[in-house]
Order: sequence, then structure tokens, then C-alpha cells
Amino acid sequence: MDWRPRANLEGLRRRAALLADIRAFFARRGVLEVETPLLCSAGVTDPAIEPLLVQRGTSLAAPRYLQTSPEYAMKRLLAAHGEAIFQLAHAFRDGEAGSRHNPEFTLLEWYRPGFSLHALMDEVAQLVSDCLGPRAENRYSYRELFLQHLDLDPMTAADRDIEQSARDNIDVGDLTGDRDLWLDLLMSHVIEPQLQDLCFVHDYPASQAALSRIETVEGVPVARRFELYVDGVELANGYHELSDPAEQRRRFEADNARRRARGQPERPLDEHLLAALEHGLPDCCGVALGLDRLLMLATGTSDIRDVLAFDWGRA
Repeated sequence: MDWRPRANLEGLRRRAALLADIRAFFARRGVLEVETPLLCSAGVTDPAIEPLLVQRGTSLAAPRYLQTSPEYAMKRLLAAHGEAIFQLAHAFRDGEAGSRHNPEFTLLEWYRPGFSLHALMDEVAQLVSDCLGPRAENRYSYRELFLQHLDLDPMTAADRDIEQSARDNIDVGDLTGDRDLWLDLLMSHVIEPQLQDLCFVHDYPASQAALSRIETVEGVPVARRFELYVDGVELANGYHELSDPAEQRRRFEADNARRRARGQPERPLDEHLLAALEHGLPDCCGVALGLDRLLMLATGTSDIRDVLAFDWGRA
């Protein structure tokens, strides 16, 4: 058995320095560091994300979910206190392993009451530039990129035209799926590899809103969210946060309906989060950034295992 850590001493020092730099970045801005539980009573409903469960223990009255993100708990803190907060948290997602994924990973997540989506992009760009060095920056709407690279309007094109574009540009075999699957494939296989330097993509289709607000832009409903790519690597995902409890409950229930249709287990709704939204969430924007991927970019490696002390196989 190979008991040794994968990361060398220099790699451990690079991680420690990055963590120190991030904490200093937020200290200068007066953003409060917080900690929230890793074990939660409710898992996310998103069909694309599967949590890991702790099934039993003398302290557990029921199974608990290892958090896939500290988002729900951090929003409860926001509803209670209204302060700008950040967290460096371990997160867990089942079935995610590869050159850019480990089932246990580190997220940097922060929330900014009173910030617009573009103001948060400014702050994300400054943090990433501080960590990686100055980079050219570009910002594109999701719609703009599809029109530029595929001559396809992702907001108004018919489902059959989006599917045909995917089949024309990607070897998908006999794969079948819905509109969002074909859009995701076009984004990941055709557009993402061309997003060099520091590139923000914003205003996604409303069907991909997740926990973000939906607003009308240029005559179509869009999800007020962004993703950040650095040299083609997806690094961060930010939202103008949804604060409507009724709409949030509807989205949770719609997620579970999709889970049932796909044969996936349903997940309990996070009633604590819904109660916090009923109390009132301040108007805010938030973002989650993959710290391990940031360290990969800083060290020039293409394999996430190179920046972890112990990968999943050796933990």
C-alpha cells in the first residue's frame, strides 16, 4: 500500500500561501470569514449533483448529507445578519473524479450584499489576478458566444435546431436529451476550449437559472448568473441570488420532478433555507470558486491530484 501523500512539500507550501493570500484579500475588504457544518439535514435537489451520505452514527437521528457547497448555510447567515461573508470549505460530490474533479474538494465561496453581478465579477477578476498574475479579461453574454461561434441563438432557436447543431459539431452517437443537454454539450465541447485568458460568461438561459434570479434582457428571460473560465478551465460560478421563497420552493420541487423522471432518488427540501428566505435575504450576489483548480492554474498542472495532499484513492 502506498501510504505517502501525493503532494510534495513545495506543493503544500503553495496551497498554504494561496490560502493566506485569499484571507488577506478579504480582510482588506472587511469581508467576514465564517464556517458552516459539513453534515447537513438536506441535500441539494439539483439532478446534476449527487451528495454523499453519512448513513448512521450514534449521534445521528437520521442520515446526513455531506455538503456539496456551503451555499444554503451561508444564506441563512446572510438572512440573519446581512453581512458580507466568505468561507474556505471542503465540499463533497458523488461520482465526480477525473483530471479536474475529486469527490472531496475545496471551495471558496463568498456573498456580497448590495453588489451587482458585474461588481462581483470585478472582485472575482481582482482576486484571480492577484493569485495568478495579471491577465487579459473578456466578458461575453452566453447568447453572444453562441452567435459568434455557432451562428445559433440559444435563447430563441428551436429545440431541433440546437440538437442538430450539436450533432453537426460533436460526435454524440445515439445520445438523446433535452434542450439544455445539447446546449451544455455545445458549450463544453465547442465554445469552452476557445475561452482563453480570463473570460466571464454571463446571462444564461432561464432554464439554467439554478439559484439565480431571472430577468428580461434584450426581450428574452435570462438567468442572472455568470461562469468564469481561465484558459478554458471553468473556475467559478456566480449568481444574483434568488430571494423569493415561493419561487425557490417551486424550483426545488421541479428538480425533484426531474429526478423522478430520470430514476434518481428525490432529495428532501431544505426547509431551513426556505424559512430564511421567508425571513428575508438581502439583495446580494454570490460566487463559488474551485480553489483546487485555482491552484492547478497557479502551478501549471493539468491534474487535480497534483495539488491535493491525498487524492480520493489514498485518503
